[in-house]
Amino acid sequence: MQNKLKIINDPVHGFIRIPHEILFDIIEHRYFQRLRRISQTGLLNLIFPGATHTRFHHALGAMHLMFTALETLKQKGVQISEEEEKGAMLAILMHDIGHGPFSHALENMLMDDWHHETLSLLLMNKLNEEFDGHLSVAIEMFQGKYHRKFFNQLITSQLDVDRLDYLKRDSFFTGVSEGNVNTQRIISMMNVCEDELVIDAKGVYSIENFLTARMFMYWQVYYHKTSALAEFILVKILARAKYLVSQGIDLPAAENLKYFLNRGKSQATAEDIERFTQIDDNDIIQAMKLWQNSDDFILSYWCQCVIKRDLPKTIISSQPFDQKFIDEKIKNTNEFFGINNAHELVYEIERSLLPYNTDKQPIYLLQKNGKVLRLEESEDQLLSGLIAHKTTRYILTFPRQQ
Repeated sequence: MQNKLKIINDPVHGFIRIPHEILFDIIEHRYFQRLRRISQTGLLNLIFPGATHTRFHHALGAMHLMFTALETLKQKGVQISEEEEKGAMLAILMHDIGHGPFSHALENMLMDDWHHETLSLLLMNKLNEEFDGHLSVAIEMFQGKYHRKFFNQLITSQLDVDRLDYLKRDSFFTGVSEGNVNTQRIISMMNVCEDELVIDAKGVYSIENFLTARMFMYWQVYYHKTSALAEFILVKILARAKYLVSQGIDLPAAENLKYFLNRGKSQATAEDIERFTQIDDNDIIQAMKLWQNSDDFILSYWCQCVIKRDLPKTIISSQPFDQKFIDEKIKNTNEFFGINNAHELVYEIERSLLPYNTDKQPIYLLQKNGKVLRLEESEDQLLSGLIAHKTTRYILTFPRQQ
């Protein structure tokens, strides 16, 4: 009989235990194995060469942190059954199972307005049928329908194990040390009060450090002007390809990608879901390599930018760019390339970040006297009031040649 209680060696967290056989069964399933071929950070390796890790790595890491968090809560007297432990670990393991190629950038392009969480839920329900209903508790927790609220908060909130893993993991693989949060310290401060996830008050500075680390990672890594540009280019490539196909132009592509390029707006069908689970980063890379040589100048230009890493120029600003300045760049680009549609190559990209949202699921601190206080109301907080404001940056991109 096969031993399913494996130990996995992870470069970020060390040894990860698989304490329940059903977790191993899900990891072995083709839906989950597909995550090996989906980048955790899109095209970020064009900017940070080490960022080649995958959604597969991240899901295992988040599962490990969930296990650690549940063990911590049990030690503090929180009653958690084996069924609940399995459910929470399964839910976080599968939370990204519906991710499209190159993560966030392309999911709307392939499946209209379907968010990856919607697709994850669809796939979870299909897996639940395969596994005779053993994922039902996990699905309830994922959707926030389980009667004990803190399980969902561990999966998705402003301080969840998903964020704890991706910040530490992305910091490790990009080499940007500002994101290296102390996950063990934060998890050791977790507690439960009236079925809500709270943090022991003495952990206030660890939480503030986590929130600021996340803010720095967004501006230094995820919203870095070239990172934002690379993600934007991916979207433009798929949008242009879909447009050309709608005009009757036959673009070479893998069969499943071709299917989505031809797909009109409609509710997701069984065939959509089946084909979606067979598409990954490799299909997009193969298509970009082929489309470099397209007769369509715009598609060819964007694909060469990625494949040859010959990226356009970018300027970043805290204010929107003057329309006259943008029009001048469009005019110069048209003249340089001898085209009349340079508005397809000159764009203003906008990125906004609210590091800590005081309205949506605020973080609560548990005082020694048993009372609960919002993080930003704590006398001990130093930064929470300062990072509760949205910041926006504007990035103008245009061809380097002009």
